[in-house]
Formats: sequence, C-alpha cells, structure tokens
Amino acid sequence: MTALLETNLGDIPLLGRGKVRDLYAIDGNLLLVATDRISAFDHVLATGIPGKGKILTQISLFWFDLLSDIVPNHLISADVREFPAQLAPYADQLEGRSMLVKRAEMFPVECVARGYLAGSGWKEYKAEGTVCGIALPAGLQDGSRLPEPIFTPATKSQDGAHDENISFAAVEKVIGAEDAVELRRLTMAIYARASAHAESKGLILADTKFEFGRTAEGIILADEVLTPDSSRFWDASNWKPGGAQPSFDKQFVRDYLESIHWNKQAPAPALPDDVARRTQDKYLEAFRLLTGRNLTL
Repeated sequence: MTALLETNLGDIPLLGRGKVRDLYAIDGNLLLVATDRISAFDHVLATGIPGKGKILTQISLFWFDLLSDIVPNHLISADVREFPAQLAPYADQLEGRSMLVKRAEMFPVECVARGYLAGSGWKEYKAEGTVCGIALPAGLQDGSRLPEPIFTPATKSQDGAHDENISFAAVEKVIGAEDAVELRRLTMAIYARASAHAESKGLILADTKFEFGRTAEGIILADEVLTPDSSRFWDASNWKPGGAQPSFDKQFVRDYLESIHWNKQAPAPALPDDVARRTQDKYLEAFRLLTGRNLTL
C-alpha cells in the first residue's frame, strides 16, 4: 500500500492544503480529504504513513456519532456514493478518507481541554505554576492528573506555526463573552464524554483540541475530532507521572527525527520503512481500542 500524499480532483476548486487535509469547494459545501501526510515539529515530512488519512477519518466519524447528542457537527456524508456526481471519477482517492461537510463560519480559537499535564501545559506550569493563566497546585509532574479538567484555549495558527495558549479573557475579547462561555461548556462536556469512553477502553485522554463553527442553525463541531493527531491518548496501564508518556500518535516519528539530529528546518527528511510501519500500527491500534473494530486498509 502506498501513501496518498496529495489529492488531485481535476476541476473541483481546491481551497487549500493543510498539513494533513486537502479542502475543496463543492456545490455550496466543502469536501475535506485526509491525506497520508504526516508532520512533525511543524514540518510536513517527505514520507507519508499509508492509510493514515483513512484511520483519522474513521476515528472522527466514530466520535461524531458518539457525541451527536451533545453538539451537532458539520458532517453531511462520508459515503462517496452519496457525494455529488462530479466527484465520482475520483472515488479511488476519496474512499474512506473524505467527508462532505457543511460550510461554517469558524471561530478563530482552538478549544483545548486538559485533564493531565503535558506538552505546552507542562512547560507553562514549570515556568509559571499556571496553564493559560489558571493557577494549579504546586508539586505536579509531567503527566500528572489535574484536580479537575480545565479549558485552555489557544490561538489558531494560520501559517503552520505553533498555536499560542491564551486566557479565557482573551477568548471573550475575540469572540464575545456569550460564545466564549458556550464553547467552553461544549468543550468540557465533550471531554467528559470522550475521556469516560477512553477510560472504559483502557486509555487515558490526556488532552484534546476541538474546532467549532457557526451555521444558520447554530454552533457545530467541525474538522477532525479526538484523533491521535489532535489528542493525547495514553495507555492507562502504563501511566506513570514524572516524564513524557508514550502516546498513540507519531511518537516513533518524533523519536526517529531526534535520533538523527535533524535541525527541524525544511526540507523535512524521509522516514525509514520500519518507522512508517510502526507509526501506522500505532494509529490502527488506537482505532481498534477506541471503536472496538478492526480497520482494513
């Protein structure tokens, strides 16, 4: 199986290519296609992970269904047979990895929920004793469970740079107090549902980020949701605060890039076959554990 690094849908208008997804305009809606591209340290690598886009899409579809009573989402259909006729010639590129979705006015913030201390949250806590201005108890470690989950929003980077953590007051200034309160409520409600499900499967959902938009009907959940690309999932049986926890994501990729002392400047290097394969296996394992199903690529 070869990795799909870039889609080409002929005359269908391409709106942009992100680190992973290609976005097209179609009949007043959007087509979101998850490629097999993989990024690390803010660079897209020369090697993709075969089937990764399908795994991410299928995980998102699982969660959209599980969360639908909490918040509506942007999904119209993920069945290529139900897509507009002009997409039929490209079914081989789209099968299993694409979603026809509603257009929405997106909120310019990343809505992050954290139940554990990791990543940028750990860095801020070490320096300030806070995360996004929220004071936390002294003595926490990298990987510690927080007294209760917290809402830690971030700016939404437009140029591939790092998102920056911001305070809730800053979110209120950007989108207004009423919407800020509602996005926080939805984020924490989704996190509570998702972390409980993950826990029932032997996983810890350490943190995750969501994107919301607004349509004429109201606020909806958009983009991807609760995938290993947007969330930290840890094996609960191996959780041990005091250092970075092994996660169900591209850790093999980051470890390899560190081992070759890449300077984290373009162009990004290619990956050995075994690193790509082990990364694919980790994504597939996350799908199996979360959904209870096996995915055939």
